[in-house]
Amino acid sequence: MKEHLHKISLFVKNLDNEVLSVVQTISTTKHVKKGEYLLRHDEVCRHSYWIEQGVLRKFYVHEGKEHTTELLFENDIAVSLASYSLQKPGREYIQAITEAVVSQTDFASFQTAKKVYPQLMELDLLMTEYHAVWLEKRLYEFHTLDATQRYKLLLQEHPHILHTVPLTYIASYLGISLETLSRIRAKI
Repeated sequence: MKEHLHKISLFVKNLDNEVLSVVQTISTTKHVKKGEYLLRHDEVCRHSYWIEQGVLRKFYVHEGKEHTTELLFENDIAVSLASYSLQKPGREYIQAITEAVVSQTDFASFQTAKKVYPQLMELDLLMTEYHAVWLEKRLYEFHTLDATQRYKLLLQEHPHILHTVPLTYIASYLGISLETLSRIRAKI
């Protein structure tokens, strides 16, 4: 996953000055407070967010219970892809777990810029590929690893997660109860 993010970062660094200027024009830096929502259920996702600092989560609510689907860290992309792509209300929430700084890019402006600058179409494809690769990896892990293995992998990929993400969100992300997570942690 990190290699794909590195590929995106290199691509952005190698954009010519005119394209970089356009990207800067259609993007703004947003400081997000802990607990603040960037997107709520039934809203249209009109921005993509490149996380410069902090931790965000994506979740949905089903039968009154929150289900964390993504934990997003520095250099991740936060977006409700279906809502963003179709410009229709979505099911997900995007919320800051910590204070965060994001670069938000407006959907409509990005679509217009892609028509003029083909490099941005390539960037869009790279970001969509990243999301697809991440999703495939997540599905594979859910179907092939047990809860303990998923927890250990999460700690390996994000060693500081316990300092920034509440255990309830980690348990939800892993698809287990808080009690099960406590038992796993006690054994490790």
